[in-house]
Amino acid sequence: MKISSPVCLAAVADQRVHHGFRLSGWPEVRLNDGRPDPRGNSWVGSMFNNVAPDGGSVERGGTPGVLHRIAPDGTVTEWVLNIGISNTLCWNAERTRFYFADYPKNEMRIYDYDAATGNLGESRIFLSGFERGIPDGSAIDRDGFIWNCRYYGGGIVRVAPDGQIDRFIELPTRNITTCTFGGQDLSTLFVTSPANDTEVGDRLAGSLWMIETDVAGSPENKVHVAGTGNLH
Repeated sequence: MKISSPVCLAAVADQRVHHGFRLSGWPEVRLNDGRPDPRGNSWVGSMFNNVAPDGGSVERGGTPGVLHRIAPDGTVTEWVLNIGISNTLCWNAERTRFYFADYPKNEMRIYDYDAATGNLGESRIFLSGFERGIPDGSAIDRDGFIWNCRYYGGGIVRVAPDGQIDRFIELPTRNITTCTFGGQDLSTLFVTSPANDTEVGDRLAGSLWMIETDVAGSPENKVHVAGTGNLH
């Protein structure tokens, strides 16, 4: 497995489309992790807002977060309540499972996913109490394994569909935030890290990493925008 850092990505054209969504509770809460589902809906979770207007930190806590689904026509529904910090949104290739993590609980859950309706069903614990950091963003590969970035954990844990730990990939910085598969054969894992909230001497904090893996990732889903005929 080859790890490279840092890399620079070229800017892309701005293709933002206004859905009419406004986060209830702002500025006490803010949005965090988000991703499209297999049906083209946009899912995004919220959390307590720990960022001041000047970019500094604010001490906040509690569980005000909500997991939202935004349909192509802008309809918003709430699916999970009482979240500390929303992280990890992944769907398996069979479109039967949705993975979601609540950062402060150090817990990732599986929800039954209905591909016909885009609705969530029953949930159960997938990974809980893993000792290397706290769950941040994730990606899923074609074998159904979750690659979960570990904030404060200095790496990424790969977890089998049955919840067993497959491997841990060490990275030379403490806080790892999220990842996605890319490249021509989707075998390059792009991994992000923040420049803030670091330890003294952590020179590589804030780098974007490339990891050449021995397994291909699943293609990312795309958002459907009603009235445009386009996927983004």
